[in-house]
Amino acid sequence: MPVKSLLKLVVFLLILSAIGLIVYEYSRYYIGPPNLEDTSLPTALHPAVAEKKDQLISQAADKGINVVITQDFRSIEEQDALYEKGRTAAGSIVTHAKGGESYHNFGLAIDFALMSVDGQVIWDMNYDSNGNSKADWTEVVEIAKDLGFEWGGDWTQFKDYPHLQMDFGLTIWELQRGKRPPETE
Repeated sequence: MPVKSLLKLVVFLLILSAIGLIVYEYSRYYIGPPNLEDTSLPTALHPAVAEKKDQLISQAADKGINVVITQDFRSIEEQDALYEKGRTAAGSIVTHAKGGESYHNFGLAIDFALMSVDGQVIWDMNYDSNGNSKADWTEVVEIAKDLGFEWGGDWTQFKDYPHLQMDFGLTIWELQRGKRPPETE
């Protein structure tokens, strides 16, 4: 075999090896969620989120608004059951996140509603129980944002109006792989 042909073969094999290595590394880190059983998962709301949740309820009450937390930490199993709604279970689709794909699963999110003056839990975004001509929902969201929460109503794809989260700069991908926010802010 001529030297030129041998050199081309070596270069081709080197390029093929490099492509194989890139594909291998990509598949290790970017394809599909990891086995969440291999990571230490939280079992409750993160302490900083719990503190901000309490502040949200208190500050809203100071404005005459009764906030009800309808959900905070959610297990992987609970998330999977919620994901099945509107798919294989009765009801409407309420989430696009499977177990391990929601900030709730890592104790970093809460969902809220309002309590009407007659004690009913409501999700009426125009309700004004304190009579200040401003929707209570809007007031709660403003308080939440001031406390550092991100609001699901600001999302462009799937609007989740009751959802508030604090991601501490961490992505779901990082959380799935065991990265956690510090216990205090």
